[in-house]
Amino acid sequence: QVQLVESGGGLVQAGGSLRLSCAASMRTFGTYAKGWFRQAPGKEREFVAASSWSGLMTYYADSVEGRFTISRDNAGNTVYLQMNSLKPEDTAVYYCAAKSADYSYEYYYETNEYDYWGQGTQVTVSS
Repeated sequence: QVQLVESGGGLVQAGGSLRLSCAASMRTFGTYAKGWFRQAPGKEREFVAASSWSGLMTYYADSVEGRFTISRDNAGNTVYLQMNSLKPEDTAVYYCAAKSADYSYEYYYETNEYDYWGQGTQVTVSS
């Protein structure tokens, strides 16, 4: 059973920063493309950031471009989402996701493309 576990959420004031982490139980997590999504109350889950398994290719939603950064540790076992200059509209439950990828440059930004999901971590940004 593959498990993705997010951590690092919490309450922060507008303009502040948080770093989310996502660790996987699978030994081959390093060869999976990763993504971060979020879901606010009453809204659909939306794409935030994606990374190829190599970490060389990344892609961001327009709403977070320049403020959020997706990265991975050297072993590829943990994926991070550094969130700076947070805004109240960033408030949501954040999910990490993983997809088996054949090529080191592949990344994905559609929810239905991902194979595995974490349970989510709450991020609340106060004004």
